[in-house]
Amino acid sequence: MLQLQFVSFRAGSYIIVEGKTQNDRFYIIQNGKVRIQRQNQIPGMSPEILGQGDFIGVISCMSNHSQIDTAIAISDVVCISVPRDQYPELIEKNTPVAMKIIRTFANRMRQMNDTLVQATLNNSSIQSSEQIFKVALYYDKIKQPNIAIFAYYQYIRANPKGDNVMEAKKRFMALRNSSRAVYFESNQDLLRVYPKNTMIFSENQSGADMFIIQEGKVKISKIVDGTEVTLAILKKGDMFGEMALLENKPRSASAIAEEECRLMTVNKSNFNQMVSTQPQLVARLTTMLAERLFVMQRQLANSLIKSPLEKMLDMLALQVEKSKITFAQKGKTSYQTDLTVQDIATMCGLTQQEQKLNLYSFMSDPHIKIVQDKIFVPDCLELIKQAAFFRKQSTIKAFN
Repeated sequence: MLQLQFVSFRAGSYIIVEGKTQNDRFYIIQNGKVRIQRQNQIPGMSPEILGQGDFIGVISCMSNHSQIDTAIAISDVVCISVPRDQYPELIEKNTPVAMKIIRTFANRMRQMNDTLVQATLNNSSIQSSEQIFKVALYYDKIKQPNIAIFAYYQYIRANPKGDNVMEAKKRFMALRNSSRAVYFESNQDLLRVYPKNTMIFSENQSGADMFIIQEGKVKISKIVDGTEVTLAILKKGDMFGEMALLENKPRSASAIAEEECRLMTVNKSNFNQMVSTQPQLVARLTTMLAERLFVMQRQLANSLIKSPLEKMLDMLALQVEKSKITFAQKGKTSYQTDLTVQDIATMCGLTQQEQKLNLYSFMSDPHIKIVQDKIFVPDCLELIKQAAFFRKQSTIKAFN
């Protein structure tokens, strides 16, 4: 039975504290104002001020990670306390609350995508159809024709009178006969199969389909100034493309099949039907978005680290945290990832030159080993502690 409680906080009191593991509930503000602050705040970014109807601690609660924010009551505050285990029942009785959380998450993810790319590369991506051509050109130059041809097609379709349309048509024709790319146009297929190294959608492409991975892996990335930034590597059970579905805006990043993928397609009509009839889908989507926002917040903290080696070790520690492995009570806990050193480097937004200068040092670091081209972590807890030290030092330097 759904039993929600009202909780009061005095002005100046702490509602949640960053780093604490008490994350079994989140709060909906009924009255008052709350300030959100973070230890690894990006310089120049203002603290968030939340008010009536906003949510506190929902990312850490639904992703089951430590708190990523500190929330302080600016005035006397009254909140509704929502235990994690009662969230599915809340959805059944009040779907609009869950949809507000999801739409808030989607909006925040779009903002954080832009902030993350800007913080990682000290630049921002172009929000226009011309960016699709730059995406195509990038993958063409690194000899990924099955990805490039899809982006060329989307550029031609989106901007038939664009500055680069003749070049795009020329390259599309040159690559067409040998291409393995599929689904240049969206259709009503509920199940789609994408061969390895083909594009599912390009950043800045229009579209309103969300995807659920049935088999395979998908890379989510952006191209900025000729550099690829990997935002996420998604696996079976993960969803993606939800921001375009929820916000009706162009894609904020590209999705590429890292290996052959079998995807379930969700469009607006069947999404609305699923929301009203399958509350477990909404709960699952909320948990997934919360996990992704947790990761993006950690990636923002990673962007403050200046040393490429320390940056890569911290990024690897994040992948270990995402796995939610159970640590042994005694002795060391090891972890075999399915990531290469290049995967970690692109997640950090390192240029090709930076990779050449730093990958050997990374592979030689005592915190990792390379097993069949994949990264093995001999002592996860030690790596996580070392990475936390790097982040703390980078924050001190950033504000001095």
